[in-house]
Amino acid sequence: MRNNRLLAGLAVLAGIVLIVIAIVYWAEPAKSLPSFFPGHQAGSGHHHAKHGIAAFLVGLACLAFAWFRTGPKRTTTAT
Repeated sequence: MRNNRLLAGLAVLAGIVLIVIAIVYWAEPAKSLPSFFPGHQAGSGHHHAKHGIAAFLVGLACLAFAWFRTGPKRTTTAT
């Protein structure tokens, strides 16, 4: 049981971080991105919209995973 809560908590944390990263990709041009972000290019005014969309979708997937992981357990009854 503890493992499920830990995994769900990590998925929520990863989802929130990825959504924040998506916002950074949409708001900042390539020259203003942190150097460890993929797509950083010195002197470029290009926005990496596809990187932002990908990070946002993976973040939503992590949140959905956590949501389903914390749902009630189904029990099967023999009839």
